[in-house]
Amino acid sequence: MAQIIVTINGRSFRMACDDGEEERLTGLARRFDGCIDTLRGSFGEIGDLRLTVMAGIMVTDELAERERRLKALEDEVENLREARRAALERAERSEAAVAERVTQAAERIEALAEGLSRPVRPSDA
Repeated sequence: MAQIIVTINGRSFRMACDDGEEERLTGLARRFDGCIDTLRGSFGEIGDLRLTVMAGIMVTDELAERERRLKALEDEVENLREARRAALERAERSEAAVAERVTQAAERIEALAEGLSRPVRPSDA
């Protein structure tokens, strides 16, 4: 298990993470510290705890919005898949109907051809 030190709101924190995750955790800490800096710029010095809580809520709000967008996109993809399935089913039904009509037409043509190929007897004329 790796150990790193991150700085958030001017304070250093030692953190443990899985080997190979050091850079990722450092980047996340930098982003969170950036949120705190943004809030400090907007509200001034309002107390470390309050600033940290506000930054946590801001990050959570951003996460919730992205989750909502992801869910909307997943729903849209599912709707498109359902529409595609329905279109394929309609196409298959249409193809089957066309095939049936072609078969019926072929049977009528065969019947006509059979009738034409019979020899004409004088009594038929």
